[in-house]
Amino acid sequence: MKEHEYLAQVKAFLVELQDKICAGVEQVDGQGRFHEDAWERAEGGGGRSRVMRHGNVIEQGGVNFSHVYGAQMPASATAHRPELAGRSFHACGVSLVLHPHNPYLPTSHANVRFFIAEKEGEAPVWWFGGGFDLTPFYPFEEDVVHWHEMSKAAVAPFGKDYYEHYKQWCDDYFFLKHRNETRGVGGLFFDDLNTNPAGELDFEHAFALMRSVGEHYLKAWAPIAERRKNTPYGEREREFQLYRRGRYVEFNLVYDRGTLFGLQTGGRTESILMSMPPLARWEYAYEPEADSEEAKLQAYLKARDWL
Repeated sequence: MKEHEYLAQVKAFLVELQDKICAGVEQVDGQGRFHEDAWERAEGGGGRSRVMRHGNVIEQGGVNFSHVYGAQMPASATAHRPELAGRSFHACGVSLVLHPHNPYLPTSHANVRFFIAEKEGEAPVWWFGGGFDLTPFYPFEEDVVHWHEMSKAAVAPFGKDYYEHYKQWCDDYFFLKHRNETRGVGGLFFDDLNTNPAGELDFEHAFALMRSVGEHYLKAWAPIAERRKNTPYGEREREFQLYRRGRYVEFNLVYDRGTLFGLQTGGRTESILMSMPPLARWEYAYEPEADSEEAKLQAYLKARDWL
């Protein structure tokens, strides 16, 4: 199978995945609908961005599909793979972030993606990446355990060590070094996947794992959303949610490789930054009251075995 056939297969899955996730989120929300913007990139490629605003459950959320290509890999993509500098590339993926109204319903993120880097006279280099993670404000252990059960279910059929490895990768990646805390309670994160557990190049294995991760997002998110979307809350909880959303902004602008990749490749800025919450706030030297519901969050912002 040639590399362009790989790309065609992956794109067909990603477009279908975007449709399925949007339909699932709309069903849980019950009122909100996604508005689609199709866009083109002057240097090559484009995508379709879907955003929901002012829904019944979702305050603002986006589910984006993109396929971009160009003559030079951007710096964010070659920073940890310097041997790929100077190659042409195709990159496609689905990325989503959902910011709910209710502070008792966590923010969530998911992404699945595929890269091919090519150079004349050399074999193409391809790989998959992705994952999903959960960022609660008022956490419930049963929600976190369910999230990690679905994380494990997504990858366990492909190899016995995948969940432990990808969970650790998620904890390490979604970590705010300047705050010394994780962004949330983690989930899965993987990159550079192109082999099977035996170490052999294996497109079918890697593609199937990526598909499973994408398809498990709704299985992980929807039950939590149904449990928490109608929980009563007041101004105190809302203010704390907005304060903690500030941490989400800090991570995306300081550390997130996907944000950097999108900006460096000249992607559509509105689509790249749709991951930002519609409202957030910062408070100087804030400390929650001792033994308060807000103080309980800190115990969840460190890596631990949830299963």
